Amino acid sequence: MSMKVRMYADGGSRGNPGPAGCGAILYTLKGGEEGEVIAEVSEYIGATTNNQAEYKAIIFGLQKAKDLGVKEIEVRLDSELAVKQINGQYRVKNPGLAKRFLEVKNLLHSFDRATFSHVYREQNKEADALVNKAIDLHV
Repeated sequence: MSMKVRMYADGGSRGNPGPAGCGAILYTLKGGEEGEVIAEVSEYIGATTNNQAEYKAIIFGLQKAKDLGVKEIEVRLDSELAVKQINGQYRVKNPGLAKRFLEVKNLLHSFDRATFSHVYREQNKEADALVNKAIDLHV
């Protein structure tokens, strides 16, 4: 799949740490406009922190895009921390998050182009719903 894709990803926990899940949704992208949904990921990941869940959502979503053969991806997140860390504006100080950060960076080698941008929670409702679905199924 050589098309361009936009991915919305979100992770969350009920409690911090607490039961956590992650979700990602991938849309085709033509002329800057979102098209059809080509994949969704919704996973329960056990008890962890919000930040860990955010990174796991990115990883699961990127892995799905890689498996589909996507070469260009726009990633949109409501986690300003993750966006700024991945874009090199903030250092990753937490050792646990550093491992996830490296997983993301390694996955990015699979793409010709990848961008990360922050969106407000209201613009990330579908991914958030996938997070809650994953947690609800296991709690």
